Amino acid sequence: MTDASCTQTDRLELLRELFASATHDASAAMCRWTEGLITVTLDEVQEIPLEDVASELKIGDELLTMVVLALQGEVGGNMILVFDETNGRQLAASLLGRQPGTDPQWSELEISALTETGNILGCAYMNALTRLIDTELFPSAPYFIQDYGISVLQQALMAQAMTGDDLLICRIGFRRKTQELDWRVIFVPNQGMRQALEGALHSAA
Repeated sequence: MTDASCTQTDRLELLRELFASATHDASAAMCRWTEGLITVTLDEVQEIPLEDVASELKIGDELLTMVVLALQGEVGGNMILVFDETNGRQLAASLLGRQPGTDPQWSELEISALTETGNILGCAYMNALTRLIDTELFPSAPYFIQDYGISVLQQALMAQAMTGDDLLICRIGFRRKTQELDWRVIFVPNQGMRQALEGALHSAA
C-alpha cells in the first residue's frame, strides 16, 4: 500500500469518526420520534468516482419516495432520505398508528409524517455537524418528492461534481431492533463542507 493510499484511508477513517458522532445524535432523535422503534447507524463514508456513484449506491431508474433536505450557503450539502413505496408507507403508518395506506395518492398526513421524520433526523444531524465544524448551518425545510432516484441524486451531486472527480458520500442505514430496513439516507456535502470537515480533522489531530 502506498503512502498516498494510507493517507486517504486514514483521512476517511477520521471522517467516519466525525460522521459517527453526528449519527449517534441523529439516532437518539430518531429513537425518540419513533418511540424506540427505529435506530440509525452509519454504514459507510467513502469517496466514489463520479461515474460509479449510481451503481455503488444501487440507485437506478426506479421511482422512489424521498424526503430531501438541503443545507444552504457555502458550507452545505444535501441529505436525501430514500424509501421504496412499501417501506415509506410502513413508516408513515407506524408513526400514525394505522394500517399502511393503499390509495395510490399519499395523504397529507402520510406526507407530513415522512417530512417530519426528515426534519427531526436532519436537524439532529446538522446540529451535531455544527458543533463539529464550529460553523452555523442553515437547513431548508424538508420536502416530499416521488421521482426517479437517479435524477434526484444527479441534482444533489451537481455542486460536488464541479469541483472534482471523486465525490464524498455518507450512507446512513435504519434498523428496527436487529432487523435492517430498506431505508437509506445519503448525505452529500458540498466542497465548502468538505473543507470544513478537513479543518476539523486537522484541529483534532
